[in-house]
Amino acid sequence: MYATVLLFVFMCWTASAHADQPQPCRSPNMTGLLSLKGTLGEVRALGVFTYDSMHKKLRFQSNSSLSMDVTLDLDLLVFFEEGILYKIGKNQSCEKKSLQSKNHPFAIPNDATYISTMTSGSIFIEGEGLKFQIWTIPTPGYKGQSFMCATMGCLPLSTMFARESSGFVYSNLNVELDIKDPDLLVVPPFCQGLHVEETPEGTVYDFYEEFL
Repeated sequence: MYATVLLFVFMCWTASAHADQPQPCRSPNMTGLLSLKGTLGEVRALGVFTYDSMHKKLRFQSNSSLSMDVTLDLDLLVFFEEGILYKIGKNQSCEKKSLQSKNHPFAIPNDATYISTMTSGSIFIEGEGLKFQIWTIPTPGYKGQSFMCATMGCLPLSTMFARESSGFVYSNLNVELDIKDPDLLVVPPFCQGLHVEETPEGTVYDFYEEFL
């Protein structure tokens, strides 16, 4: 696991830390691409996402038309505040699941811990560097670690979620700071009225489980 953590840090930054201690912040509304890579560099999921930061709602849809060899075909609608995840299948099938953890790669929670501020690229050449912050995110119920890189404006760049034997890096790409299609964050008619599936006793289910 610790090798995975080091890999993530080296992928994210080249520079030295600053002394200030920023506080957790709220990310903006976003539309963009989400890429999920394993520790060996394999792309497990790639698709479009819409995120409402005010109401903590997310829609992620893998896109089979993209020219990438991915292993996961997902359509997820998540209400983090309510603790509900809808897994939408083809032919209008739907599952409704309860989240025991609200952690996800699109926000810096209030209990996150600031590590340092870094610069990707060069700090000496104007326009050739991107300053960002690194945070650790608590993972209650898991024997693992979670780290996030976010810009100074609180835009998440990438998040690493690592367990003892595996790790994944989530990257946000081609992000636009608005919600292009609000209807994507509305529960489809065929998902309404479903009972929440029970989570096996002693387990913790969250957004990340759909990608492991």
